[in-house]
Amino acid sequence: MRARELRTADLTEACTPLRGEKLSPQRAAVLADAFKALGDPVRLRILNLLLTAPEGKVCACDLVDPVGRSQPTVSHHLKVLREAGLVTADRRGTWIFYSAVPERLEALTRVLNPGHQPAAVVGGAA
Repeated sequence: MRARELRTADLTEACTPLRGEKLSPQRAAVLADAFKALGDPVRLRILNLLLTAPEGKVCACDLVDPVGRSQPTVSHHLKVLREAGLVTADRRGTWIFYSAVPERLEALTRVLNPGHQPAAVVGGAA
């Protein structure tokens, strides 16, 4: 009887070790909350309006018409974004002005694309 030759595969290329920064369970939970806050089309539109505002801040009352929602609904969405750390609120008398938190959005980008560098860092002035 003839012996059979058993071939083994070289797995050194297939089983490469994971590299990069590990995401702790606590940090993952915080980031997941931010992604949840972005999971609503109205909140995405609000955040886009804040990011593209010429002065970087927008009064809550000025968001009602562009998003087509009532003042209480807009306030609710802003509260969700604020609690997720994606926007800040600055009260001026009876008015509240909101602005996006670029560092927080950058952290979300880094989770999805770990090699990402802000445009200002990569190419100089944006």
